[in-house]
Amino acid sequence: MFITDQDYKVVIGEQALKVVSQVSPDNRRIAETEAIEEVAGYLRPKYDTEAIFKATGNDRNHLIVMQTCDIALYHMTASAPQKMGMEIRKERYERAVKWLEGVQAGKIVPDLPLATDEQGNPLGFPMVYGSQKKLKHYW
Repeated sequence: MFITDQDYKVVIGEQALKVVSQVSPDNRRIAETEAIEEVAGYLRPKYDTEAIFKATGNDRNHLIVMQTCDIALYHMTASAPQKMGMEIRKERYERAVKWLEGVQAGKIVPDLPLATDEQGNPLGFPMVYGSQKKLKHYW
C-alpha cells in the first residue's frame, strides 16, 4: 500500500491512530483507498497518478504522502464514536484539499511525474496561443 505505519507518525500518534481506525485493518484500508482516490482526482488531469501511487519508500513525494494520510484520517474519524478528534482532522483535511486545489490550478507545482500520451507528450497543459500586435492605421 502507498501509506505505511511510519507515515502516520508525522500526523498522529500511534495510540490515537488505533482509536481512530477502531483497531480494524479493514477500516484503515478502506479509508486509505478512498483518500488515494480523492487525491488522484485532483492530480489526474495533469500528473501520472498511477506512477505516483505505485512509488515506495523515499521515491514517494512526501507532501502527497502527508496529504493522503490527513485525508485518510479524516475519513476514519467520520466513523469514530462521538466524532472524537474531528476538529483537528477537519482542519487538516481542509488544508490538504486547499493544497490539492492549488496544485490543480497550477499555483503549486509539486515534483511529480507528468501524465503523458502514447507519444510521450505531456497532457493537461493549456493551449498556448498568441497574436500579432494590434495595427494602428491612421490615414
